[in-house]
Amino acid sequence: MFALVDCNNFYASCERVFNPNLRDKPIAILSNNDGCVISMSDETKTLNLPFGAPIFKWENFCKANKIQILSSNYPLYGDMSSRVMKILEQFSPDVEVYSIDEAFLEFRDFGDYDFKDYGNQIRKRILKWTGIPTSVGIAPTKALSKVASKIARKFPDETKGVYIIDSEEKRIKALKWIKLEAVWGIGRGLQKRLKVKHCKTAFDFVQISDEWIRKNFSITEWKLKKDLEGIPTIQLGELKAKRAIATTRSFEYTFSDLENIKERISTFATSCAEKLRKQGSSCHTIIVMLSSDRHKKDLEQHRVSTKVNLSYPTDSSLIISNNAIEAVISIYKKGIKYKRAGVIVTGLVPTNNHQLHLFEHENPKHKPLMSVIDNMNKKYKGYKIKLGNQDLERTWKMRQERLSPRYTTDINDIIKIKC
Repeated sequence: MFALVDCNNFYASCERVFNPNLRDKPIAILSNNDGCVISMSDETKTLNLPFGAPIFKWENFCKANKIQILSSNYPLYGDMSSRVMKILEQFSPDVEVYSIDEAFLEFRDFGDYDFKDYGNQIRKRILKWTGIPTSVGIAPTKALSKVASKIARKFPDETKGVYIIDSEEKRIKALKWIKLEAVWGIGRGLQKRLKVKHCKTAFDFVQISDEWIRKNFSITEWKLKKDLEGIPTIQLGELKAKRAIATTRSFEYTFSDLENIKERISTFATSCAEKLRKQGSSCHTIIVMLSSDRHKKDLEQHRVSTKVNLSYPTDSSLIISNNAIEAVISIYKKGIKYKRAGVIVTGLVPTNNHQLHLFEHENPKHKPLMSVIDNMNKKYKGYKIKLGNQDLERTWKMRQERLSPRYTTDINDIIKIKC
């Protein structure tokens, strides 16, 4: 059996743990630079505030409906997520952290265990130890456990937060209930292609023949179909190396001067290089993007990107940063107010196993230097060592005018109790 444990309204729940005044009140959490709504509480959802709503357009609506608006507090959310995942490891040795607020568990050799009681134990322990409410779906396959968790979340009064698909009758009923677009693994592109088969629900999807699925789709879609049929096909995933790594951010303010933009690009490029080293990869290609503020229609717009192909694969922050800066210089246009930039590294290959260039190669001093920088930054909990063209004060600048304290990750923000 598999379980999918999902934290309810995770960002809002984290805020409520340390600020009880927010309980039972509408909350909206904003994206980077306080741009748009990316998370909200159930109370806010009933007010029909759209996901992705630009806050500058909806601020009056939020004030009229007394919606508490907060900046994303990623250090707090990350720490609370880590605590939840540590608790889950007490219930099964096989845990796959799927996202910041979700994890799959596999129950091997549990026999005729009372999974309803076990699911309740998981919920109660997480709630007691962290204050985070959860929904638990349990089923014979990963895909079905995802469906079960949605049912537990949708019908909390009937399920008490735990739903188990443990019979053919429950499986069919669940598949007929869940719409195709809500099925794990079925995105917009796949939905459009399935329209030719008149698929509206997960049940419609599993009625399609295996032969047609294999002919028109990949092995991934076939595995999903078998999983929804109750045949365990998708196993707990191992951490896979990414095919591309991106760091894209909106600026705190619009920048017209090249020096500020170069500093941001250097910081983004360094972040990509660190992620490459973390997964043991090197890149062949660097893509640099630059964009003006599309919301300011009265200003001249400029959205552009360029690609740099390297002679040899690298994970060096020095090489990637220098090439990214040269690239942004080539696409920069004087007089434009830029709001967003990004760096993508692609053409990834294993660092310890790739084709060497006959005439060009990386400076051998870079590998030990990068290793020392990574180890020191890890040891001292932050980006203490940076390249000379980076901002020495911050990794990247974000507008966070509604930021709550970092209760669990900053000693200066720890809760104080007056006795």
